[in-house]
Amino acid sequence: MSDDEPDVNISGGADGGGSVAEFATDEADTRAEAVVDELGELYWRKAYGGQDAFECLVRTILSQNTSDVASQPAHDELMARFGPGGTAPDAGPDLAATLADAAQDEVAETISSAGLYNRKSETIVRLAGRVREEYGGAAGFDEFVTRKEPAAVRDALLEMNGVGPKTADCVLLFAGGRSGVFPVDTHVHRIARRLGIAPPDADHETVREWIEAAVPPEKCGFGHTAMIQFGREYCTAREPKCLDGPEACPLYDLCDRVGVDELAGEFVDPAETVE
Repeated sequence: MSDDEPDVNISGGADGGGSVAEFATDEADTRAEAVVDELGELYWRKAYGGQDAFECLVRTILSQNTSDVASQPAHDELMARFGPGGTAPDAGPDLAATLADAAQDEVAETISSAGLYNRKSETIVRLAGRVREEYGGAAGFDEFVTRKEPAAVRDALLEMNGVGPKTADCVLLFAGGRSGVFPVDTHVHRIARRLGIAPPDADHETVREWIEAAVPPEKCGFGHTAMIQFGREYCTAREPKCLDGPEACPLYDLCDRVGVDELAGEFVDPAETVE
């Protein structure tokens, strides 16, 4: 296991808050927990929390429909320009207040590496204004995210246009430090159904419900980030390593390989296996 989480990651890596932690892995009660335990051995185990909530919201919006490789530079450029001490003339200590008053075209230019930058810049500027209006700024929003009941925070985030379940859950996890939250992105959605720890035709929310019910709360955070890394290295969308044989995938013995035909060297989306 490595304690070094990549900086190019939805969590923000070493600079994204959280801390290395140990969790019991002696005997898993479910196969989903066994999968997460194995991922923890393969990658890292961390307890997340501590990110500024509004910056975390912005980071996650930038990651929508975009790889972390593309969204991380956009986040860094945005903070360098509009964050505290940034180069923008009106950059102040409150990121939400600064972005609420920023010109959308300037924000779009700054985050252009993230893709869909016109839509994302509109969302960021609009949500910055809402955070300033409803919570008094970034500090008030951070207090809301970290202190209010998780269900209430999630509901409030989902009421914001441009914020979906994954974005809301990432804010709860990486800023709020809430246990029992397992955000589902495209990697998690694909892997959980291939493994057979969620129904093959499950949508993102159903996958989340199945995993959160089967994995101990304290293991959900690192299970999410480690599963994403596993999806990049092993269980990819186009070339799952199991097609190279049992020895090629560290989760082979825990996986149902739903939709994968090893003999033919072919695979389909797990949903296509449902009659």
